[in-house]
Amino acid sequence: MKKASWKRKIKKACEEAGTYKPFFVHTIETLAQLMELRDTALDKFYAGGGETVVEYTNKNGSVNMVKNPALVVVMECHSQALAYWKELGLTSKSYKQMMGTMDAEGRGDAVDDVLGELGL
Repeated sequence: MKKASWKRKIKKACEEAGTYKPFFVHTIETLAQLMELRDTALDKFYAGGGETVVEYTNKNGSVNMVKNPALVVVMECHSQALAYWKELGLTSKSYKQMMGTMDAEGRGDAVDDVLGELGL
């Protein structure tokens, strides 16, 4: 999926979850870019046969088995994207944490605000 499609999909998910805020635009942009990169790497992985390990010939001519580079990119994108999904409140735990500290207008709990101002 292309970046623009991912942006729409992520924003819609945030809106449906009730976690969308206009200042999330840059986070959504970065996550969409990561997801497009993941999709491209996944396509390469499957086009190359979907093997988890592949042969690699080093500069000395020795053949070794290494992790499929496309799969390495996919897994790294998954790892990095998870942090962004959490920031947007789109995992169950992060959603519960975010909604537990926000009111209907997206403001933090008034008691927490007062205690924070008092340094408690």
